[in-house]
Amino acid sequence: MSSSTISFEKIPNNVNLSSDRKLQRALEEWQPRFLEWWMEMGPAGFQSDQIYLRTAISVEPSGWAHFDYVKMPEYRWGIFLTPPQADRRIGFGDRIGNAVWNEVPGELRKEMRRLIVTQADTEPASVEQQRLLGQTAPSLYDLRNLFQVNVEEGRHLWAMVYLLHQFFGRDGREEAEDLLVRRSGHPDSPRILNAFNKPIRDWLAFFCFTMFTDRDGKYQLAALAESGFDPLSRTTRFMLTEEAHHLFVGETGIGRVIQRTAELMKQAPAQDVGALGGIPLDLIQRYINEWYSASLDLFGSEDSSNAASYFATGLKGRYNETSASKYPDHIALEGVYEIDVPAAAGRLTTEQIPLRRAMNLVLRDAYAEDCARAMNKWNGFLAEAGHPDRLALPSQRFNREVGVYAGLPFDPAGNLLSGDEFERRRGELLPQDSDRAWVESLMIPTCEPGRMAGWIAPPARGIDGKPIDFQYVHRAGPGSDNAGGR
Repeated sequence: MSSSTISFEKIPNNVNLSSDRKLQRALEEWQPRFLEWWMEMGPAGFQSDQIYLRTAISVEPSGWAHFDYVKMPEYRWGIFLTPPQADRRIGFGDRIGNAVWNEVPGELRKEMRRLIVTQADTEPASVEQQRLLGQTAPSLYDLRNLFQVNVEEGRHLWAMVYLLHQFFGRDGREEAEDLLVRRSGHPDSPRILNAFNKPIRDWLAFFCFTMFTDRDGKYQLAALAESGFDPLSRTTRFMLTEEAHHLFVGETGIGRVIQRTAELMKQAPAQDVGALGGIPLDLIQRYINEWYSASLDLFGSEDSSNAASYFATGLKGRYNETSASKYPDHIALEGVYEIDVPAAAGRLTTEQIPLRRAMNLVLRDAYAEDCARAMNKWNGFLAEAGHPDRLALPSQRFNREVGVYAGLPFDPAGNLLSGDEFERRRGELLPQDSDRAWVESLMIPTCEPGRMAGWIAPPARGIDGKPIDFQYVHRAGPGSDNAGGR
């Protein structure tokens, strides 16, 4: 079987799974447990509906996906790796120029398993966080996009579970089982990373998650795609193909909320957008502050011996590591990365971190630059509408729980406040329960094709060349005639 061709067996794959009966049996035993998890923790109330989804049919860059109606429990989750590159070599670190590995070197098994499990745990976590959102979707277009994100996060879980089963023996099988045991936000068995235990109860939070938290995933996957462990590299490269749509959902979703707010600001007296059922800019800003800062924590500590070790051993590179124009030095034994750190009397002092130990920060700064690009685009909508107001990314020091700024009361401009002052201003900086309750009050499902909830603008175009008023979801039960919206 060609590595570009997907075999539609019980578990779709392009890794010739049927040639390894032991592995095939192990994964087929895991499959019903995955489906049990999906039915319990996947999208609530829509498992019998026909959703217009894309499914991978190839791993070639063009023509890799097929669109059709499918019930989510019948989605063809599977194991897809990009084709191997002939004579691929490790592109960074102490082993630069060596042939990549098709098995995990014994001395790196613990570190490699840790990286895979941490990435794998985020995939089911996000499905769990979003499981109730379908009940308040602002349009069928958005409902369909939510479910596309959900099923592909499920497929990404399959991708990681394959690696655990194939390359890590009994330890890997046990880790795969634990991925179905942990639950987002559970007091006793939470997900590994804090951002994936945060509740997502409204669509503004969902768009912020797919914009900021999924975008962290893009940069983590891209760094793992540089890995000297070739099966991981090939796995994450295809995951990135699917992940691009998730980022699109978040970036355009926030943009559409801002566009609608700008429209309403022209209509509302004294720019009282809330009176017309829109979401005011200051509230959008608080959501951005919360989710951007939580997503920054996912990159880990600015000064990290683990990050240095991953780079040195060839396990994890930088974003676009193989780009000679971006990184002329792929060994990184020379050079430092500068960062302002808290000092006495509320001052900041500049410290230099050896470059290898700063790899988390290097990756984070690439992420921040990408987020700033999106922010400029959103502010362009306000400028086009003639409004002077602008949104902004908060300082990387703000609201942090990980790294050198963790627990310190910096404001969004990066100024260190007293603890008392920060608490006095918390309501203007971060969403409060009253904010979330008000946003949730706007979340009225809108199920008629082409109609949108009053707080969000329509998209520029539909999915797969279809019109915006296409029937992206066929409801099977009660509730399908709940039109709402405008």
